[in-house]
Amino acid sequence: MGGHRVGPDARATGTTVGGVDDQELARLLEAVASGATSAAEAARTLSGAPLSGYTDLGFARLDHHRGIRTGDPEVIYAEGKTDEQVLTLIEALRATPGGRAAVATRLTPSMLAGVRERFPTATIEDAARCAVIGDLPDPRGTVLVVSAGTSDDPVAAEAALVARAFGTNVSRICDAGVAGLHRVLGERSRLADADCLVVVAGMEGALPSVVGGLVGTPIVAVPTSVGYGASFGGLAALLGMLNSCAPGVTVVNIDNGFGAGVFAARVARRVGARR
Repeated sequence: MGGHRVGPDARATGTTVGGVDDQELARLLEAVASGATSAAEAARTLSGAPLSGYTDLGFARLDHHRGIRTGDPEVIYAEGKTDEQVLTLIEALRATPGGRAAVATRLTPSMLAGVRERFPTATIEDAARCAVIGDLPDPRGTVLVVSAGTSDDPVAAEAALVARAFGTNVSRICDAGVAGLHRVLGERSRLADADCLVVVAGMEGALPSVVGGLVGTPIVAVPTSVGYGASFGGLAALLGMLNSCAPGVTVVNIDNGFGAGVFAARVARRVGARR
């Protein structure tokens, strides 16, 4: 997870475009307007991805229009799929125009091994069970992922890798739970400087409330299923975060690092573009 900032903002007709796919579309239209690309060649490119909308693979209809609609890529959720289905979906995503990286989450160990073998240059986060195949987009804005304990690391790692794959700079603060409050108090400047925070905690889920009382940075809280019996598999943390006394805390589902990473990246990209 890098802390560097790179890349110019892509703009079309004076407005910031949301993601890689619509940046590609804007460049294609500009090439037609300038005469660098023929209308026929542009039509072939468009018919291969944005206009057709999806690829029917028999077992799945792969949505490759999502980037145009939302600025974000289609993501492969691997649970319930076979290894070969996941690898086929990755190859199909990589074949679509636009240069967008393919993202896969909740991969099993055998799937991770298959990705390593078939896509040697993939970015793989074993703790997160996630992989990004292809070049990461130029980042805009900054996301800081804060986790309460080492046991929360798989969910925090998922949020961090997804946020980076969705186009923002990411850094992390680990093991900063409320049982040792001085650990997070000492990080206040980093919390305030980020464009969006992802705060991950299990047990009673108190960390987002503490962070929300320290800074006014947008926060998305992630409850994890970490904890003893009365944590009820993360339900205690979820309810604690939903009932936070700190204003402005947004909460995703239990162990949903993916959803938190997407939300945080969308916030940070927009802030970074305007900056």
